Amino acid sequence: MSQQLSPVRFVMVGGFLGAGKTTTIARLARHYADQGQGVAVVTNDQAEGLVDTQVLQAAGFSVGEVPGACFCCKFDELVDTVSRLAQQFRPQVILAEPVGSCTDLVATVAEPLRRLYPGQYMLAPFVVLLKPEHGFRILRRQRGFSPKAAYIFHKQLEEADVVAINKVDRLSPQQVQEIRQLVQDHYPDKPVLAISARGGTGFDELLEHLEAACPRSRRLMDVDYDLYAEGEAELGWLNCSFYLTADFDPFSLDRVAQEYLDRFAQHLGDRGEVCHVKIAAGYQTDLAVANWTSNDSPRELSLASGAQVPEAHVTLNARVATDPEQLEQLARACAEELAGHWNLQLSGFQARSFRPARPVPTHRVTEA
Repeated sequence: MSQQLSPVRFVMVGGFLGAGKTTTIARLARHYADQGQGVAVVTNDQAEGLVDTQVLQAAGFSVGEVPGACFCCKFDELVDTVSRLAQQFRPQVILAEPVGSCTDLVATVAEPLRRLYPGQYMLAPFVVLLKPEHGFRILRRQRGFSPKAAYIFHKQLEEADVVAINKVDRLSPQQVQEIRQLVQDHYPDKPVLAISARGGTGFDELLEHLEAACPRSRRLMDVDYDLYAEGEAELGWLNCSFYLTADFDPFSLDRVAQEYLDRFAQHLGDRGEVCHVKIAAGYQTDLAVANWTSNDSPRELSLASGAQVPEAHVTLNARVATDPEQLEQLARACAEELAGHWNLQLSGFQARSFRPARPVPTHRVTEA
């Protein structure tokens, strides 16, 4: 890696699937850009074809993607991607979004970066976002959520330097107080923030924590990698894409994204625990995005385009605790229904469905 004139600030934002990492990183990127700092973003996924990358690129940010496994297992690719972004765009800040089912990132990403590349990176404290929909159920120890997946959720909070409860704009003051108390009861040594990545609530406090010095000494946690691997393997992972083309009249990009998500949810029913389902429908510079973050939460059009288009490229990322092959069949059936309902031509359907493999970190620091 080429020598930098000054250290690049490396800001990694973790959190469970659907916690709002992409929205948080986009808001952080806009803040740093408004302050006159160059910014680049690195996204991460178990497979190629990531909606988050499209969203951040559409917002005008320089984005590199590390596909195929989490940052910990693709450490060298992460460093290469950061190096390439540094050479091309000379950013002062790199924002990194790891896979939402990953944990042990301090020992396998942050500490190796600091130790193997001294003076090249200035690490920010590790912020982990908490998703209220799953947070209440897991921290209350309610039934209906996989104990093995809950293990990953707890480990993510355990290794955080700062826990940020996201989406508080959707909670009542009493609910915010309750979930803050639940986090403090489980992790009394953690700073706990209440934020809204979408609305901006609490972001000044979040920025103060990110600007602080990263702890020089950390208690690196023990991780049962067998249980961790079993928790990830419970998730069905699907990335698919296809094209819709109108024979005559243009169609609404927003309605395509929303309706495809609605059909997907109706077909899925109660056959799996939803961690995150995300749809992107794009044409040239227009992009519409729809999100569904848990069985208990509403489906929503999170990014509206207002565009009428002759063609759309649709991408689906689904992370659901169910059989991945069934997810692929469901996604194809919904695409065919959508095309038939709107009198559109469906083409180029591609999909990759699987369960995540056992994580094998490139490096793992075991002593603080």
